[in-house]
This record gives sequence, structure tokens and C-alpha cells, in this order.
Amino acid sequence: MIPQGLIFDCDGTLADTMPLHWHAWQMITQRHNLHFPEDRFYSLGGVPSRDILKMLAAEQGRSLDHIAVAHEKENAYLPLMAQVEPIHAVVEIARANFGKIPLAVASGGTQKIIGDVLEHLKIRHFFAAVVTSEMVKRQKPAPDIFLEAARRIGVAPGFCRAYEDTDLGLQAIRAAGMDAVDVRTLRE
Repeated sequence: MIPQGLIFDCDGTLADTMPLHWHAWQMITQRHNLHFPEDRFYSLGGVPSRDILKMLAAEQGRSLDHIAVAHEKENAYLPLMAQVEPIHAVVEIARANFGKIPLAVASGGTQKIIGDVLEHLKIRHFFAAVVTSEMVKRQKPAPDIFLEAARRIGVAPGFCRAYEDTDLGLQAIRAAGMDAVDVRTLRE
């Protein structure tokens, strides 16, 4: 299949942000006395912070405002953003296709953070659409965010190739009927 549109996750796919997000998560989970091991953090890549916090609080019998604490997590991450580096192999794919076929971002992050990361990396202009967690009801592994990105660039899902770094994200791509590329294989 020759793709007519490309869709990219951001964190861990276009941008090497996951270690920085983990650092912010450690600060927040310690502050709120929540248990959140590193392997679980990575397994939930693509799931919005608010959903992770709601899940952790329920599992651990804690009462907290998951929306407010998600904002705390974002605020803990903001000062770290200056350290974000591109994932060169994936950014080069976007660069090589820019202007040839439509490109989009589909991220479980928030519009502000993802927009800031793309601007920091000087690649925001590559993407005709940036779809984030606030724009869909169901999050990864549901296909909604990838389907919305395809709709916004005007390409049928079956003609899209999407790039991801997590099992949940790859599951979402396949559920959307798109060609899935696991970028972890590009980084080895």
C-alpha cells in the first residue's frame, strides 16, 4: 500500500519526551502518595494523564481531583520541555513527505503541550492537523484519535500509515484500519 496520508503520535514517536514525562510523573505521584511504577507508565503510553490519575486513584482507594492533578503534572513537565529532542528517524520520514501528502499528529497529550513540543522542535508546520486527547471521547487503544486525524487531512483510513511507539497506540491504529509502523524498530 502506498499511503496517501501519514499520521504520527508525538510523545515517544516524533519527540523523545517519555523520560521527561516520567520525571514529571515521579514528582506528582510522590506528592500525592500514589504508586505508579515505571514499567506501568511506559505500558500506558498514549493514555491521557487525567485518565491515568483517575485509574490510579480508584485502584488505590484515593480521593483526588484527577483533572487538577493532571494540570499539576503538565506544569511539572513544562520546565523540562527545553530538553526535548527529536526522534530523528521519524522526523525525517515526516520531513521527506511534507508537501507531498497530508500529514497529521494524533496524540494522547493535550493541545497546549503537544503544540509547544512541535514548535520547540520546529516541525509544527509539517502537519495539516494536530489531534489531541481533548478532541475525542474515547482514547487509545480506541481508534478515535487516528480516525479523527484522517478525517481532518481528508484521507480515508485505509489509505493512511500511522506511526506509534506503544502497544496501545499500535492497537488503536490497527483498529482504525490503517497501516501501523512500530517506531521502536526504527530506533534500534
